[in-house]
Amino acid sequence: MAGLLADRTRAAMCLAMLDGRAWTATELARHAAVAPSTATGHLHQLVAGGLLAEERQGRHRYLRISGPATAEMIESLASHAPLQTVPVRSLADAHRRRALAHARTCYDHLAGAVAVAITDAMAERALLTWDYGPSLTETGKIWLRDLGIDDHRPRGSNRAHIRTCLDWTERRPHLAGAVAAALFQHALDDGWVTRKGTTRVIALTDAGRAVLREQLGLRDAVLNAPAS
Repeated sequence: MAGLLADRTRAAMCLAMLDGRAWTATELARHAAVAPSTATGHLHQLVAGGLLAEERQGRHRYLRISGPATAEMIESLASHAPLQTVPVRSLADAHRRRALAHARTCYDHLAGAVAVAITDAMAERALLTWDYGPSLTETGKIWLRDLGIDDHRPRGSNRAHIRTCLDWTERRPHLAGAVAAALFQHALDDGWVTRKGTTRVIALTDAGRAVLREQLGLRDAVLNAPAS
């Protein structure tokens, strides 16, 4: 696994697919700035190694991260990479990086500064306990139900009910697992957050900021997106 992700091109492709979408080989080649034939060779290795799943619809071939556990592993590995100064080529590029660090998808749950702040606030309000690893308290279960969120795993799923994922920009844990996925889906459905085009960037809405202030006491310094 480490060998597969040690290559910059393969790593760039996998990080892009943490948006949870299915990508074509052509899109991934363009994203990684390599020739289509080069991208195809890398993608074959990632599929063979179990990091990616392949879907075919007629003549079209789509690739996606093989599952949430793989996505969380990739995010966690990225957080351990040495911090390097990357030259900023434009104001748009600088803004995109700030927006990614603020709030983004990590496959099917929220990552970034907002996600870390939510995790911290849940622990501070005794909704989340760390006594035996991360787990919901009874108060936390009631809180989720009051919001209209089902905190149970889908029947037959072997996915972790609740766990944490080391955030690669904040270098601190954010909530992951089935509960985090349900919370993120609820935030999308209720209009607390919106996706920014086809990128991993997530934007908080006015309604979302109001809910997070009221429910978890998050401050505007965390809730407000970085200036353009």
